[in-house]
Amino acid sequence: MSEIGFYHLSRTSADQALPKLLGRTLAAGERALVLCGSQERVEALDAALWLCSDPIWLPHGTARMGEADLQPIWLSASPPDAAEPPNGARFLFLIDGVICPDLERFTRVFDLFDGADETAVAAARARWAAAKAAGHTLTYWQQGVGGWERKT
Repeated sequence: MSEIGFYHLSRTSADQALPKLLGRTLAAGERALVLCGSQERVEALDAALWLCSDPIWLPHGTARMGEADLQPIWLSASPPDAAEPPNGARFLFLIDGVICPDLERFTRVFDLFDGADETAVAAARARWAAAKAAGHTLTYWQQGVGGWERKT
């Protein structure tokens, strides 16, 4: 089973929170798959990651660029069809309320949701319940003044 962290965004958007989380992922020697809600969102996030300043460098790619196996971070609008993510990622980032049916393929899953959007919060609660029923290990994180705070 996977370790799934639910990340309650209360101070920034996913675009602002993702770079640091992805930077930590790369620093840990891991690869990431980021699933977005639409192809337009993939393109916008692609541009945002090239322009972010902290960390200064987040090597990543999309289907438009190709060469998934060379990309430490892969941005996509659809879950991988094959048993293995296109870039071999073991860490999965879900934004925009995206659902991935095969969470157990990943060591860690980061489910980022907008805490100011009641619909997004309700959907995150439903994903939490489904993940708990499936036997995954769950943690809940909320943005605080100094960064992420683990809550119970």
